[in-house]
Amino acid sequence: MESILITGGAGFIGSNFVRAFMQRYGQVEVHVLDALTYAGNPENLPSEIHQNPRFHFWYGNVCNAGIVSDLMQQVDTVIHFAAESHVARSIYDNVVFFETDVIGTRVIADQVLRNRKRIKRFVHISTSEVYGSALTQPMTEQHPLMPFSPYAAAKCGADRLVYSYAKTYGIPAVIVRPFNQYGPFQHLEKCIPRFITSALDGKRITLHGDGSAARDWCYVDDTCDALMKVLEAPLDAVMGEVINLGTGTATDIETLSHAICEQVGRPSVPIDHIENRPGQVDLHVSSTDKAERLLGWRARTSLEEGLARTIDWYRTNQDWWRKLEWMKHVPITMTSGQVVMH
Repeated sequence: MESILITGGAGFIGSNFVRAFMQRYGQVEVHVLDALTYAGNPENLPSEIHQNPRFHFWYGNVCNAGIVSDLMQQVDTVIHFAAESHVARSIYDNVVFFETDVIGTRVIADQVLRNRKRIKRFVHISTSEVYGSALTQPMTEQHPLMPFSPYAAAKCGADRLVYSYAKTYGIPAVIVRPFNQYGPFQHLEKCIPRFITSALDGKRITLHGDGSAARDWCYVDDTCDALMKVLEAPLDAVMGEVINLGTGTATDIETLSHAICEQVGRPSVPIDHIENRPGQVDLHVSSTDKAERLLGWRARTSLEEGLARTIDWYRTNQDWWRKLEWMKHVPITMTSGQVVMH
């Protein structure tokens, strides 16, 4: 690996990955392509990275085949994070989700194909949302794909498109399906940073439904470590494979919210229950067997430790998130047709 293209590298997982990658791989040229939509923030990458001569930032959209083609001719490895990635926003306005997640992924996969003599590995970041709610526990990579939301459907389309390119054309693709992520630099629209920042301010926390919906919460540093193991594994061991990235443990939203309030030091913050959002997934919990067998990877960070690190980051980086508070709540179209703020 001499040069890598990281799409969506200014987003939450992408920027955490860029920082970890540049620390581990001291000689690799890093090209980041990001459209800097509301969730992509150049401040997610510190000045020392922007000033590093190995780092190259390109402002552009993955749907632009011309930009992607130019960059693909400069790299030998591709990791594709770029996506619209919020369930609630997709329920209200889903057009951009299918444009970015499906069409953008087709552009990336097509350019990998066109540059197949150069590209050694293509890692596509999918999501556990493609599964819908758990029919089996834990959820293996063979779990049926039954997306519950427009976001999940768009990611499912992208996931299967990459798989089809791997089967039809033999491109060196690996698909990973991270379960629910959390950690530093996550946008306030997401559950954990929304709870943390509300608790820090002593404001009410709202939960959908009765709070029993449970997720497999995986700390972003663990996920970045897994992705680097995907890059390091022998290609014949991972090419064409789909790999879950999760902890194997699910925690419900009610328990999570109380744990955050306790760790923040505000256990008396009011927690309200509101109407369940459409397309709510009841349970996600990952099988860890395949990741351990192919990558030798298991998540190392407990939820308690991960929350402590995340809370500390939001407590000490209020300049970063205060300016995003106006985007903390997003509109959702309920099954009744009423639009409410989530």
